Amino acid sequence: MKHWTKAANTAVLAGALLAGVVAGGLWTGTDRAYAASASTTVSSVINVSGSGEVLVKPDIAYLSIGVQSEGNTAAAAQKANAAKISKVTQLLKEKWSISADDIQTSQFYVQPNYTYDEKQGQKLKGYIANHTLSVKYRNLDKIGQLLDEATQSGANNVDNVRFSVENSSAYEEEAIAKALGNAQSKASAVAKATKRGLGTLLNVTVDGGDAQIFTQREAAMSKALLDTNGGTEIQSGQVTVKVQVSAQYELN
Repeated sequence: MKHWTKAANTAVLAGALLAGVVAGGLWTGTDRAYAASASTTVSSVINVSGSGEVLVKPDIAYLSIGVQSEGNTAAAAQKANAAKISKVTQLLKEKWSISADDIQTSQFYVQPNYTYDEKQGQKLKGYIANHTLSVKYRNLDKIGQLLDEATQSGANNVDNVRFSVENSSAYEEEAIAKALGNAQSKASAVAKATKRGLGTLLNVTVDGGDAQIFTQREAAMSKALLDTNGGTEIQSGQVTVKVQVSAQYELN
């Protein structure tokens, strides 16, 4: 969590207790104690929130490309699936020059496949093997063509395409500036409504730490969609870098 704090100025004047003592005892007569009067000045504060957004053209896509196979046994399903995913992986690396660092297994399983009817109840039909790859790809204009060729190579489970920005630091700073401006506008409005003056910014917190990145539109696909005539077209649109801040101001 990013946090900036400036201490509020609070003055407290404490009194001192004065007493007279004579060697061996108190002064004779009436005891007297003197205390300086205490005064405390506490500044009023106001807490506000603000948000800032920056629309950015994405420069990276995260693709989910998977292969699913069936077999009479777990070994048969896994063997068939391994051959298919190997072919897809080879295509991504050799034809599309995608680095091994940008290809990662995100899901893998082999599980029983059951059917059910009222007479026989649950019955084992066979086994299903699934292997899904998470792929980073930066040439956004070629995504549709890449997915078409991946399905031709055996991929039958293309789940979605998510767009983002690889280095969002500069956009985060711009969004933070907008969020602080939004928070200050709210604080100024409150100060004006209460006939006070807006003072020093005492505290700022970026809620949630890092900025959030939202894709305006995610492309969800299936084998049926990719089997339609013509090449697949994927629109990258824009992504939103959003920041929320909480701020505390002094009121004069």
